[in-house]
Amino acid sequence: MRFTEEQEELRAAVRALLRRHPGEAAWRPLVEQIGVAGLAVPEEYGGAGCGAVEVHVVMEELGRELSPVPYLGSAVLAVQALLAAGDPGACAALLPGLVSGDATAALAWAEGGSWEPEAVRTEAAPGPGGSWRLTGVKEHVLDGAHAGTLLVAARTSAGVSLFAVPGDAPGAGREESVPMDATRAQARVVLDGAEGRPVGTEGDGDRVLRHVLDLACTALAAEQVGAAARCLELTVAYAGERVQFGRPIGSFQAVKHRLADAYVQVESARSAALGAAFAAADGVRGPELTRLAATAASVCSEAFSDVAGEMIQLHGGIGITWEHDAHRYFKRAHGSGRLFGPPHWHRSRLATALGLPDPVADGGRAVSR
Repeated sequence: MRFTEEQEELRAAVRALLRRHPGEAAWRPLVEQIGVAGLAVPEEYGGAGCGAVEVHVVMEELGRELSPVPYLGSAVLAVQALLAAGDPGACAALLPGLVSGDATAALAWAEGGSWEPEAVRTEAAPGPGGSWRLTGVKEHVLDGAHAGTLLVAARTSAGVSLFAVPGDAPGAGREESVPMDATRAQARVVLDGAEGRPVGTEGDGDRVLRHVLDLACTALAAEQVGAAARCLELTVAYAGERVQFGRPIGSFQAVKHRLADAYVQVESARSAALGAAFAAADGVRGPELTRLAATAASVCSEAFSDVAGEMIQLHGGIGITWEHDAHRYFKRAHGSGRLFGPPHWHRSRLATALGLPDPVADGGRAVSR
């Protein structure tokens, strides 16, 4: 699993741009100068026709900076949902705007804290002129408060289906959530008879969402690796500067051991994330991709949380102040570790994909270990 020269150049370009344009100001340059919004979009819709490895490279760099740009919500989730639905009309209508950055889209999916298709309770009823009326509540909608289009998973008589709802449609109420991680914009969407147009085949939403979940976990794992690696870099640098008892704390054997353990976790997580990304880029789908994506989700979530915690511990007092970035990485680790499901849930998915008994079931209750 080696990056090509072009992929390394993409990494360098994204990293340099994020340094020049911190925060939300990076989105427009990322789209216009590098074309990140269209990396995974086929050329026929104006994209670059790249795959999951290029997405991995971008997500890793965004994770290093905890960038708040709407890449994961719009360029990954929404784009992959449209492509997986296999609706040429919807793709032609929506993807060019997403590629250019003139518009963003959000996948309104989770309900009751669950990303399982079975948890979808939002209802869609036929309306006039081939439209549908959607009623229900969606949570954890990434960048949903300002998206031009909402791709809503709703249930019809045929099963879970996907619908495109204009963000400003009557009956589509949106309110920004206040998550612990303020760098990850989320929204709660309340649908009260909002009009939507079907995307793809009615009743095919279960298949679409399961595939998008695998790709979402793969992309998020890359972000977690990038953020964890940055935590380790900052901590190693601090350990070489902070002096106690007349010597840098990084010279103490106990600190060396902790940093070495953190390094092993980061590199193990990187391997898991790359395994899923390269498999997705090679066209692997179904149970095999689920196995790799679930592994990456579990390993990378726990590695990021552990390394972010070590960052605070080894920085001492400065690590718990608002002035230092340690708390921002810790909050991102906590939030991303539950986005698309917690680690123990993904271990259950992995066991199912391997045909093994659920290792975390306890009388119907999921336990963390």
